[in-house]
Amino acid sequence: MRIGKQDQALTAIATSDVDSITVRGYDLCDDLIGQIDFSDYFWLLVIGQKPSSAQRKMLDACLVAIAEHGLVPSVQAARMTLAAGPEAWQGAMAAGLLGMGSVVAGSTEVSGQYLAQVMAKADADGTDLETAAIASLNELKAQSKKVPGLGHPQHSDGDPRANKLLDIADELGLTGRYIETLRALAKHAPGIINRPLPINVSGAIPAVILDAGWPLEALKAVPLLARTAGLAAHLYEESLRSIGFIMSHQADVAISYDGETSKPSNSTS
Repeated sequence: MRIGKQDQALTAIATSDVDSITVRGYDLCDDLIGQIDFSDYFWLLVIGQKPSSAQRKMLDACLVAIAEHGLVPSVQAARMTLAAGPEAWQGAMAAGLLGMGSVVAGSTEVSGQYLAQVMAKADADGTDLETAAIASLNELKAQSKKVPGLGHPQHSDGDPRANKLLDIADELGLTGRYIETLRALAKHAPGIINRPLPINVSGAIPAVILDAGWPLEALKAVPLLARTAGLAAHLYEESLRSIGFIMSHQADVAISYDGETSKPSNSTS
């Protein structure tokens, strides 16, 4: 049974023949290997054209900002998987990436989509971005929802990673409507929501990389690639000095059982 459309059997990413391999219109061996750095290649692969110097610097900054974030759940999942199966790096890496949901790392995508929604509201209503941001914040407050991209449990005075990324975007001349929207939200959110809500790194990354020209539909690729590097470091360390079972044991110690107690058997001898 055929499911879905069958009339678009095409790809514009890569092809090969007996003599050459072509990637996005470039000869892999003659034009790319040894001629292009990985961030440029990542941009080329996804978008189909090489980035400008400013775009590359912005992408590099985003990747460095979130490659490593300590023993977060996705890292623990990866390390415990490797501890249980030392031969399965690919399984451990997959376990870590699968743990990147809407709360950890994947929150970048959620924030980017929210910024796009606020911008679309401004366009649809014929208002400026600040007016649309205020209206959206009031809606979130009425629904008792969090503001994507704002707030941090530790950096209540401002996420230093976010501040650095926004500064770099300003310096590179990349600041546009996404950053403008984010800053409008950050300006009015504390007064509307009634608590400190600084811009966090999950809000800054989509704002700066989308203003740089990265597509919204591929936004999640940025944190995924970044965290892959961080996971590689953790898995290498795990292979040298394992803490996977220590983390597992600590979970047993920290979490108490509150289920039904076992019932004595009624059988008689």
